[in-house]
Amino acid sequence: MFLHSDFTKLYSDMKSIFFIFSFLLLHIEGVFGDAVKAVPVTEGDSVTLHTDDIQSEDLTGWTFGPENIVIVRNYEIKQFKDRLLVDRQSVSLTIKNITANFSGIYTFNIFSRSLYKTFNVTVYARLHIPVISRNSSHCSSSSCSLACSSVVNVSHVTLSWYKGISVLSSISASDLSISLSLPLEVEYQDKNPYSCVLNNPISNQTTHLDINTLCHTCEGISITM
Repeated sequence: MFLHSDFTKLYSDMKSIFFIFSFLLLHIEGVFGDAVKAVPVTEGDSVTLHTDDIQSEDLTGWTFGPENIVIVRNYEIKQFKDRLLVDRQSVSLTIKNITANFSGIYTFNIFSRSLYKTFNVTVYARLHIPVISRNSSHCSSSSCSLACSSVVNVSHVTLSWYKGISVLSSISASDLSISLSLPLEVEYQDKNPYSCVLNNPISNQTTHLDINTLCHTCEGISITM
């Protein structure tokens, strides 16, 4: 016996299949909104790609990546289960607990009006807090030799020393899994605020220098502070 629930599921599946074939067959001509909207996001966060100008009768769908993976309402893609969610009313797409493999081009298509909107999602790794240490092999009666270091596992990061709000020096990394280190020489009597900052295009991590803790005098050398 063919139950009502079976019919509803079949109808939903048929609509999903129809959406997919619509994408493959229709020629998309127009663009609404920005041509390509840049969407930077930190790994582990969630992000929503918002649509606009949606009408109730519109035939819509999302595609993702160079393979044009199709994401539509009422159609579940097993490898992205509970990670890619399409709102049933606004048709906005939410990516939950995002990882690097979700970086790429997402296109929202209004098939019935031959319009589309494109989002370029870039996922950046979470940054480690930089560590400030003293160079114990170098001892001076007047200055303290320091280094700020951090291990990074993503490109497009910069490690910098700041004196107040002014940048003293910096080093950038474009390779994955690399250790960055930046030296600094500070006078024992220097009372200026120093900090080491690790940043990428959307976030930063800062460690402030505590001169009194790290820059103690060398053994056998007396310095008047």
